[in-house]
Amino acid sequence: MAANILIYGATGGIGRCLARQLAETGHRLHLVAREAATLAPLADELAAGWTAADVLDDDAFAHVMAQAPELLDGLVYAVGNIHLKPFARLGASDMARDYRLNAAGAALAIQAALPALRAGSSGASIVLFSSVAASHGFAMHGSIGMAKAAVEGLTLALAAELAPAIRVNAIALSLTETPLARPLLTSARVRDTITAMHPLKRLGQPEDAAQLAAFLLGPQSSWITGQVIGVDGGRGVIASS
Repeated sequence: MAANILIYGATGGIGRCLARQLAETGHRLHLVAREAATLAPLADELAAGWTAADVLDDDAFAHVMAQAPELLDGLVYAVGNIHLKPFARLGASDMARDYRLNAAGAALAIQAALPALRAGSSGASIVLFSSVAASHGFAMHGSIGMAKAAVEGLTLALAAELAPAIRVNAIALSLTETPLARPLLTSARVRDTITAMHPLKRLGQPEDAAQLAAFLLGPQSSWITGQVIGVDGGRGVIASS
């Protein structure tokens, strides 16, 4: 059954991959990203609605919902960053930006969309994105790990508050080969080192996360809520050898 899905971060590696998967299966999409120049061609390709908006702008979410469908069956917040810095060098502005982009932005996007999600079909689904760094200690991840842990807390709180009408789940990623991750993979040595940290001995691909997100949005996952599911090559639960 075709559904109305709102995707924030639609031009990122995972958001773009997910949008294409959903469009191929006949879903109606409304895409959100910061840059109209990259968003508009994708929306044209997928015959989707779109809104250019910066989630760091307080007015962004009302602006999106003024253009999005009045009935929504799903919302994906695939906005995030990879901000690695020694703890001693983190400033208040670093931490505030990471929190707003990853956690508060997700909360505000959901808050603005709640009337449309409640008005849509029963069993609406929300998918958020966390990181293996939310539950495992990695050097230089103080700010981003804290922000992603907040995403997981939000997932659990909203899963309880919005049940049974709306399901809320999160996907916790390890390093995935997207444009966002490209600066971390500039040399073969670094790439090999990071790959070796994963028991499955490869880096994540956008399709790995997008396929699970599509499943969580659909009726096949109708008895799943409040879960944080690792798509991390085993890094979150298995010691690398």
